[in-house]
Amino acid sequence: MPAITVDDVLVLPRLPRLDETTSYRPVRRLTTAPSGYEGEGFPVRRAFAGVPMSDLDPFIHLDQMGEVDYAPGEPKGTPWHPHRGFETVTYMIDGIMDHQDSQGGGGTITDGDTQWMTAGSGLLHIEAPPEHLVASGGLFHGLQLWVNLPRVAKMMPPRYQDIRGRESALLTTPDGGALIRIIAGEIAGHRGPGSTHTPITIAHVTLEPGAELDLPWRADFNALVYALSGRGTVGTDRRPFQGGQLAVHGPGDALRVTAAGRQDGNTPALDLYIMGGQPIREPVAHYGPFVMNTRAELMQAFEDFQAGKLGVVPAQRLPHTGGQGDRP
Repeated sequence: MPAITVDDVLVLPRLPRLDETTSYRPVRRLTTAPSGYEGEGFPVRRAFAGVPMSDLDPFIHLDQMGEVDYAPGEPKGTPWHPHRGFETVTYMIDGIMDHQDSQGGGGTITDGDTQWMTAGSGLLHIEAPPEHLVASGGLFHGLQLWVNLPRVAKMMPPRYQDIRGRESALLTTPDGGALIRIIAGEIAGHRGPGSTHTPITIAHVTLEPGAELDLPWRADFNALVYALSGRGTVGTDRRPFQGGQLAVHGPGDALRVTAAGRQDGNTPALDLYIMGGQPIREPVAHYGPFVMNTRAELMQAFEDFQAGKLGVVPAQRLPHTGGQGDRP
């Protein structure tokens, strides 16, 4: 997993050692993500399948896209589609993805970049691999997280955050056994670059074989730990945990995850996507690409889409920022 990394994690700031009075969060639910297909047929794992919305709030949906090694001509994306009432947070671990919308926004993200799209009042959107990747093929692996918007922000104007991997706050554990990339929110006083409407924290963590992560976590946040790859244990009761599984935690002040001492040959470490936030606790009316508060608002979103009020597909391809390049 290329993402963003460093040659020597020991030069990074370190998490504090947690004392014996720390209240570690228990694992309330452990689920395995089913596999499916999205868009034009690229493989995904539905990480939140089977988890009650009350455990996810303020999150709605999480897809692990890939990991797949495409042959030339195989890379696929999505067709044009609408969004309203929430945010999409697309994190590219390996490969390249272009984004474009009906209002002229978009960009290119690659290893470790995040495209944070606030759909708000609505737009049309497309995600696709660039033409050169379609021609050459290659590895593709990423995540797309849907973050709900509170009622007061659902109809705000759409906007983007173009977050490069190098902008993530980086830190490690006291013994240097992990690389922690903070994409949004704060961990132990270290803040990631993402700007959020509801207080949330998102981090990508790589745990080396045998390493243990004791992660301080805000008591008023929920806590979701998804294993991207590798194997180990989660919780103080050391429940077996492996790639494609989601651990939903109960209340407490910290999380514990341990990487197995021996990993599979093609997954040398335990990689985690860790999410948490302050629940919005508002009614959710969710269908397809719309996340609203009431059925009437949901029906209005469909009517507005059909009437062209969420935008029209542009006649020509819009310009994009370059992956790992400067912001426009």
